[in-house]
Amino acid sequence: MSIKLSVVIITFNEEKNIERCLKSVQEIADEIIVLDSFSTDKTESICRKYNVKYFQHKFDGHIQQKNRVMNMANNDYVLSLDADECLDTTLTDEIKKIKKESTHRAYEFNRLTNYCGKWIKHCGWYPDVKLRIWDKNIAKWGGVNPHDKVITNENIEVKHLKGDLLHYSYYSINQHIAQFNSFTEIGAKEAFKKGKKSNWFIATYKAIWKFIRDYFFKLGFLDGYYGYVICALSSQATFAKYLKLRELNKNAKN
Repeated sequence: MSIKLSVVIITFNEEKNIERCLKSVQEIADEIIVLDSFSTDKTESICRKYNVKYFQHKFDGHIQQKNRVMNMANNDYVLSLDADECLDTTLTDEIKKIKKESTHRAYEFNRLTNYCGKWIKHCGWYPDVKLRIWDKNIAKWGGVNPHDKVITNENIEVKHLKGDLLHYSYYSINQHIAQFNSFTEIGAKEAFKKGKKSNWFIATYKAIWKFIRDYFFKLGFLDGYYGYVICALSSQATFAKYLKLRELNKNAKN
């Protein structure tokens, strides 16, 4: 059967990325809905140029915000994107095909990440399979903030599409460091809510293993200088998350 597709995007100060994202979905979107968290840059004015349905809501978590914009869609099938993502031509052609003849209720594809101008093929970053097209009646966002994922109902067969979702993650190492400080804060709080514990040994062990796994076993060294940077910073982020969790546990006791 043929389907109509709603593209849903959440934003906050995404003037560097949002236009590229919107351009990439012009050929396949029957509607585009942007849910913004009160951006202070040019995000809104850029969106208005592309005839999107633009709404604003205070940010209360990645999962919450993404489910909120999903439920705003008028069509059953949604394509959920982050503002720093866009479709390559192969993936665009694949989506055109399933719009004409959809055989499944959920679709996934690989995500390829650009880090400081370099496409990263290892470090555990590729292939980064993402389920991003689905019938909103059979799936929703779940997981643990900030690492959200789509959760489907039982016995839903997911089809893998050709092509890549292009992810423009960080334009500088400083941006990566600032992001991991924010994400480790969120991650530690979510772990604390679930009753997880941490100490200096756990933090150290997790950080060392993270670097060894990503740099050696997941071949991060093949991505050269930036492969090392990614693995080193990811290790530091792991260390920071578990130290922050330790602090939360300690403060709760006091």
